[in-house]
Amino acid sequence: MPNRALLLCLFAACAPGASAPPAPPVPPPDRSVVILVWDGLRPDAITSADTPNLLKLRDAGTEFTDNHATYPTFTMMNAASFATGAFPDATGFYGNVVWQPDATGHDAAGKPVDFRQPVFSEDYAVLDALKGAGKQLLLVDTLFDAAHAAGLVTATIGKSGAAYLQDLARGGLIVDEKAVLPLALAQQLVAAGFALPATAPNAFAPGELAIAPGADNPVAFAPIPKLSDGVSVDPTDAHGSPFKPALAYLVRVYLEFVLPQKQPRLTVLWLRDPDSTQHNYGIGSRNWHDALRANDELLGQIRARLAALGKAETTDVIVVSDHGHSNVSAPQELFPLRAVAGGAVGGVDPAGHSVSGMVRLADLLQRAGFTVFDGLGCTFIPVATGLRGAERAPVYADHTDDTGAVCGKEGQHFQVPPHKVPAQLPAGALVIAVNGGSDYIYVPDHDPATLRKTVGFLQRRAEVGAIFIDDRYGAVPGTMPLSAIHARNAAHKNPDIILSYDFDDGATINGARGTEMAGVLQGNGYRGMHGSFSPRDIHNTLIAAGPDFRARYKDGLPSGNVDVAPTVARILGLALPHAQGRPLVEAMVNGASADEFQVAPQVQQPAQPAAGLAISLPTDPDGKDVVPGRRTYSFELHTKTLRHGGQTYTYFDYAKASRR
Repeated sequence: MPNRALLLCLFAACAPGASAPPAPPVPPPDRSVVILVWDGLRPDAITSADTPNLLKLRDAGTEFTDNHATYPTFTMMNAASFATGAFPDATGFYGNVVWQPDATGHDAAGKPVDFRQPVFSEDYAVLDALKGAGKQLLLVDTLFDAAHAAGLVTATIGKSGAAYLQDLARGGLIVDEKAVLPLALAQQLVAAGFALPATAPNAFAPGELAIAPGADNPVAFAPIPKLSDGVSVDPTDAHGSPFKPALAYLVRVYLEFVLPQKQPRLTVLWLRDPDSTQHNYGIGSRNWHDALRANDELLGQIRARLAALGKAETTDVIVVSDHGHSNVSAPQELFPLRAVAGGAVGGVDPAGHSVSGMVRLADLLQRAGFTVFDGLGCTFIPVATGLRGAERAPVYADHTDDTGAVCGKEGQHFQVPPHKVPAQLPAGALVIAVNGGSDYIYVPDHDPATLRKTVGFLQRRAEVGAIFIDDRYGAVPGTMPLSAIHARNAAHKNPDIILSYDFDDGATINGARGTEMAGVLQGNGYRGMHGSFSPRDIHNTLIAAGPDFRARYKDGLPSGNVDVAPTVARILGLALPHAQGRPLVEAMVNGASADEFQVAPQVQQPAQPAAGLAISLPTDPDGKDVVPGRRTYSFELHTKTLRHGGQTYTYFDYAKASRR
């Protein structure tokens, strides 16, 4: 049974009258911090072969060996934690894909967005539209807000949406993959001979910023090679990361102009690799290794430039990932790995590639009689939705839209029809924001009977792992409240249900341990995914080196992405009163001793399991193929509690479902 007292004080001071943390020391006037985000970097990806520069930094500085991403382990969720030092219960932000139907606006390309559908938030213009819907996007102040209030120059550069979220108020310098802000910076870069992202003029009034007609887009991505079906990504491709030229451009802008000319005291530089390459090709693929090597070269350039400018001795460099990552696969005993050769899927091969693991949850619910929408159109993923067993029979039948009446294009192939959100929702409807390793389910009318029926269905599907529900519904067997994981927001911006898909942290593909099932994000059949409550997704990379961090130190205390902003605030002498994380003082020069901290592991479970179920296997979307003898669903939430200085923090290790 959950420890309710503990759940009410996660990451907060639990002792009445606990003393306030001491004021941060006054930093040297030339102190600077560079936060370099390697999106999706797993700690076990750091090797002498692929990442020698990062390995050198890790061994020379501090490695946090038990770091934790914010759950759900999505990029934008963790971007908000980096920005604020807080969790979604405080920030009110639930990206990557969110449903906020009252918003209006355009995307970075200037196209109108249908916000009746769940929307992907990795776009500065979409974030502005969500912010402008009469609701504050982030409900607490940010690290960049504090830096600007103190008069510090800041820069945020890199991945669309994630970089922009760090400086949502636009108080500093922003070089996003889709925009350059403010206008003066964009004009200065043009004058200095830099190309700008093709969508950069859309951030300003017509005529304010001009780009030469036909100019190459410096952040364009290379094409992704496909198998002979024309849809599935070829995991054997060896052309390299499609994203590294764009990342090299962004780092060049920083090193050749922003750093020497603007001298920011606080920089976030967000590289979308290895995440984007992992999504497409999978962890362990040749292109994944190439992405790691390319990132490492950029790290070497950054450190060399800091040294050349005389800034190395006054700059702390923090390398962190927003989350870990897993390969996508259903249980391999049901869906054996396959060889891939000549652009086609071959026979069973234990050293091969996954052919199943993606889940269209709206389709499963619709087949079970629910009224459900996910905002996605027709999906056709020949490989990722499954070839089962030795006979290679497909789980999903292929259909052809002969007239275009279903998918909008005559002759288009599909396996699942559209589930677009209508203008008027019927009673009892569900809306799913498909996010990948976890999904959000909204119950628009908040009907308790609808929620309980939905939860019962989820508990019956073997694809689904841990289930958390809005506290408003009270106790539901086999679930835990959103407040237990810091995901229940007082302004009711949270979904009604957050579910993690099931995972196998020991299964291996391409030599990489850890697989998970995943929602069909944006209709794509990804080979790598994150977002789940798997320990592979939760446990991510955090390394720090510089004048404020211990040298050659392994910090074994639990830490989290939510601790990064408070740590940087302490280094720069900034106040961050709404942070829920802690400064990582045990890793800092003249900081606290690790012996002063108390750490205790805990395992929490729902108050009672759900019983009387028939557990459906992923081999049959209609739910007729069931696991014999298994009738009960529950899950375990594994945590670590850390106590120091009268304050208590809880870090979440993983949550694993069990069906007996």
